[in-house]
Amino acid sequence: AEHRAREGSKARAWAEPQSFQAVAGELATLYEGLAARRRPARTGDPLPDRPWILADLHLHTSWSHDCQIPVAELLDHAEETGLGAIAVTDHNVFGGALEAVEQARGRELIVILGEEVKTDAQGEVIGLFLREEIPCGMSFVDTIAAIREQGGIVYLPHPFDRIHTVPDPATIQGHLAQIDVLEVYNARLLFETYNEEALRFARKYELQMGAGSDAHVLQGVGTGVLRMRAFDGPEEFMLSLRSAQVQRRPRSLLYLQSLKWAAQAKERVR
Repeated sequence: AEHRAREGSKARAWAEPQSFQAVAGELATLYEGLAARRRPARTGDPLPDRPWILADLHLHTSWSHDCQIPVAELLDHAEETGLGAIAVTDHNVFGGALEAVEQARGRELIVILGEEVKTDAQGEVIGLFLREEIPCGMSFVDTIAAIREQGGIVYLPHPFDRIHTVPDPATIQGHLAQIDVLEVYNARLLFETYNEEALRFARKYELQMGAGSDAHVLQGVGTGVLRMRAFDGPEEFMLSLRSAQVQRRPRSLLYLQSLKWAAQAKERVR
């Protein structure tokens, strides 16, 4: 009883000098901060004169430590499967993206220079439209800053795939304003609920949505794509996302994973 009385006195002492105006000011500041994390609603079609293409925004080549797809084969297969744009996002290296852009000269296929960068403890961040390699092992904040310093686009892949290391909720919530695109469909996730959670999150905070196959074998290329307007450069890319639609073209994950393991085993015995 004595403790309750003491705590009650403290609470009254704190509350008495407070005014409705002060409380209203604090609430206004809180709501303005929350509103700043939201993005403008996507309306209309900003690039109506451009043709529709299919874009796979998350792909790997043999430059990644866990992938055996040669760059030339990736480009050929992407065109054969009807893709109009791809993002080459190898793990912590930039050479595959550079090679892909060079080999894509003369093709109609759009190649986005990218890299999937592992942070120190908050999962991975993809940078799109980069100019140079970003070192791995930096903090989440510093990785985002490095992408933005190059004028790149911050693309957060498989944000809720708890089988792998991902950013914790507080980190994502605290940096919504710096996340340009949230991957809402990744064709390699074991549980579809992880994609569904990402989709709900993107809708709640009105984030631009991305999709990719995250393919490590040719047979997986194009299994997760966006149908979007053709674009030239990062500004038009972001405009095109406003009218883009996610398209799922799934294949058996067990089949694709077995192909990846077989390719890795073959490489080890060479």
